[in-house]
Amino acid sequence: MPQTDVIIYQEKPGNVPLLEWLDDVPLNVRDKCITKIELLQENGYDLRRPHCDVLERQIWELRVRRKNINYRILYAFVGKNAVLLSHGCTKRKEVPKREIDRAVRNLKKYKRAPEAHTYYGEL
Repeated sequence: MPQTDVIIYQEKPGNVPLLEWLDDVPLNVRDKCITKIELLQENGYDLRRPHCDVLERQIWELRVRRKNINYRILYAFVGKNAVLLSHGCTKRKEVPKREIDRAVRNLKKYKRAPEAHTYYGEL
């Protein structure tokens, strides 16, 4: 399988929700999240549990656990070989509906104007 292109979602003003979230999590969690993103890049659609899971409305989650905290990066596939990383969150039992709604909104914004909502910097 060819490598999957990873696109990081960016808001119009230039803020990048995923990177802002990663800046706020502990360093060892950030490292685990980056490792999961690299795994997604290598495996794309073939990546499965326990690394990721489908939620709803075309939204997936990358799964990281540290101690008793579940960290999630929400994403969606945006083509045959590309994935859009929306943002990160923490959860207790399930990903809050508002976080899924946010990822769906970000996906719609991206599809309307990909260039405006693509972060071109480093992870």
